[in-house]
Amino acid sequence: MTLPNKILFFTLAFFVALQGFSQEGFRFPEGVRKDKIKFKLVNNLIVVPVEVNGTELSFLLDTGVKSSIIFSLEQRDSITLGKSKPITLKGLGGGEPIEALRSEKNKVRLGKAFDNDHSLYVVFGSSLNLSPRMGIPIHGIIGYEFFKNFVVKVNYAGNRLTFYNPDTYQYRKCRRCVDLDMGFYADKPYVEISIFNLMDREQEALLLLDSGSSDAIWLFDTAGYLEEDASNYFKDYLGLGLSGDIYGKRSKINKISIGRYDLSNVNVSFPNKMRLHENVFFEDRDGSLGGDLLRRFTVWIDYQNRSLRLRRNRSFNDPFHYNMSGLTVEHDGMDVIEETVSKLEGNSSLNNKYNIRGQSTDILQDLVKEVRFRLVPNYVVSAVRPDSPADRSGILKGDEIIEVNGKVVHKMELYELNTLFTSEEGKKLRFKLRRNGMEFEVKFELERIL
Repeated sequence: MTLPNKILFFTLAFFVALQGFSQEGFRFPEGVRKDKIKFKLVNNLIVVPVEVNGTELSFLLDTGVKSSIIFSLEQRDSITLGKSKPITLKGLGGGEPIEALRSEKNKVRLGKAFDNDHSLYVVFGSSLNLSPRMGIPIHGIIGYEFFKNFVVKVNYAGNRLTFYNPDTYQYRKCRRCVDLDMGFYADKPYVEISIFNLMDREQEALLLLDSGSSDAIWLFDTAGYLEEDASNYFKDYLGLGLSGDIYGKRSKINKISIGRYDLSNVNVSFPNKMRLHENVFFEDRDGSLGGDLLRRFTVWIDYQNRSLRLRRNRSFNDPFHYNMSGLTVEHDGMDVIEETVSKLEGNSSLNNKYNIRGQSTDILQDLVKEVRFRLVPNYVVSAVRPDSPADRSGILKGDEIIEVNGKVVHKMELYELNTLFTSEEGKKLRFKLRRNGMEFEVKFELERIL
């Protein structure tokens, strides 16, 4: 598709998108013009509290999805859902279509915004369970149905989400901002950016704006970006899609340009093309723009005015990292540990005298020890990249991680553990692991491929 044809697509898409926007869906109570909430940023993804029929859950805020999805319900039996009917869903990943329910007339609230007639797609089982990979409970995904009725400001640096009534919101002049047009296809937003290939030639790329992707850039066509001798890429696990795990290749792009902003040595992923054509839907889509790039900006997302505004933040110059260990780790249930704690307890056998405001008083105490039991997260290896440092050290899928560099992992969040795998090249990691009830240790250094 030539650039003029893409512009024509944008024009048509804007018209279709405008026809699709309505005052139905999320709205503010009478007299409310804006709301602000805190969110968690985990693996470059936005996690927000969402109330569904009176039950508070944790959802990903994802510009890359049209419909709201809820999953992992087997752990939350108290949730009440509206009228439901069975359906089949298909998404990215190598698995088969999955059975689900479409539930109508649900009451959903995000901050002060509410929708009393919200549709949800309900997925059962473990086919789409993000919680183990995220390390925190994730019960669903919400996207278009929220974004379509607000101007949404995402402050990645401050972990704050502010959303405004578009009828009363006014943009301020911003010399340091970049304003991009957004086009829509199937109620999903697209933007164009410039990408420089191996020959340093500039190419326009039409990308899905996908805050639900933890990577920086996805591209579907490797031509001009990957070398045949595999010297500038490696094969890796890319993430979890609606229909299963997604695999592909990871590489680097010399430079991308977004308006006045240039970024160098940007991570790029190329998902495997098998079954991809069945799920991309829009044939002129070149890829996705994800969270590892968006987090370097404060972002204004305005569906009704078809506008995306970006202003660089303090993370803009952070280098783009990737996993240099070869390990993929997930949270696998809870473990019970035994702890010995000390406390003071009254006992007549010990008489200590203290002077308080000139008065003598007796405090009779003993230092006693007490055994307590506590639930802690259990982390296991879910995948090992072939010929990676972890692979060569002998670590296998299913190994339980007990300690890293002398620190017990149950005292760490999963994202903290993953951060160790993207540290500087040559960093030494020492693991204590458990396999078939036996504990053992391995050591290796992080290795940069690209």
